[in-house]
Amino acid sequence: MSDGTTDLDFTDLAVTAITPLAPGIVGFELRDPAGAPLPAFAPGAHIPVRTPSGAIRRYSLCNAPHEDDRYEIAVKRDAAGRGGSASMVDRLRVGDRLPVAAPRNEFELHPRAKRFLFIAGGIGITPIVAMLRHLSATDGPPFHLHYCTRSRDDAAFADVLAAPEFAAHVDLHHDGGDPARAFDFWPLLEKPVPGTHVYCCGPRALMDAVRDMSGHWAGGSVHFESFGVDAALRRNDRPFTVRLARSGTCVDVAADQSILEALRARGIAVRSSCEAGSCGSCRTPLASGEAEHRDFVLSEAEHATQIMVCVSRARGAELALDL
Repeated sequence: MSDGTTDLDFTDLAVTAITPLAPGIVGFELRDPAGAPLPAFAPGAHIPVRTPSGAIRRYSLCNAPHEDDRYEIAVKRDAAGRGGSASMVDRLRVGDRLPVAAPRNEFELHPRAKRFLFIAGGIGITPIVAMLRHLSATDGPPFHLHYCTRSRDDAAFADVLAAPEFAAHVDLHHDGGDPARAFDFWPLLEKPVPGTHVYCCGPRALMDAVRDMSGHWAGGSVHFESFGVDAALRRNDRPFTVRLARSGTCVDVAADQSILEALRARGIAVRSSCEAGSCGSCRTPLASGEAEHRDFVLSEAEHATQIMVCVSRARGAELALDL
């Protein structure tokens, strides 16, 4: 069926397995109810899902792309979120139907990379598991993964990563929740290695650290995947107004709503894809006002004139967009 507020077409898939992966993280296996193959995907892809709460969320595919009879996703229950992940974990049961749209990918493996360095934290392991499975199955370029969690029990897919085909290429780092024991990425990133591409996914602090330490790497060689804005940032969100500079139309943005969502609710179309601030699809000219930038795409030089409307907000009462 077609969604009334986006360009997504949803198909009901059957929930065929539910597996605890770590505290608060649950894996879901989805298949076509008639047993038909599912639309193809490449490692790094995600699927848009209409959750039982009605909210649309995007979840990375964890299985290998050649396994076209199913999709595997992992969901972290976010008690401080807007209810989408909680409804997935709390309400879905085996045999339920879940509306899913075709895979999209803004985190693709670079086709000419000679080596891959993967850095993941927490639930950020999900797209990278698919990448590792693909590289292993296709005898792809060499890779190494550094996966950071509080403890081994908190490491989703720990058993998968301990398998013989991965064990020698994976390092797990556990800090026990102590910032003083956080992993130091600088020795990994200090000296760029020609042909190496870095793929990073995890909490905001981890990705910010990797971005700060990799600014001297060649352009296009460091890639980030975000799952949206951390709850700690959203906690202090306030309503504001967006003014469309070309028409003078004013759109109110609620505290629990993104600019993108507010524009859609008014029937104003803006191109988007990941809706997590990492793909750049919703880049919009900023006419005036001070934005609070929460994306992983724009450079400091672009902050005064551009905004990613899927995640970023106004610091004051109003922003004007060149729409």
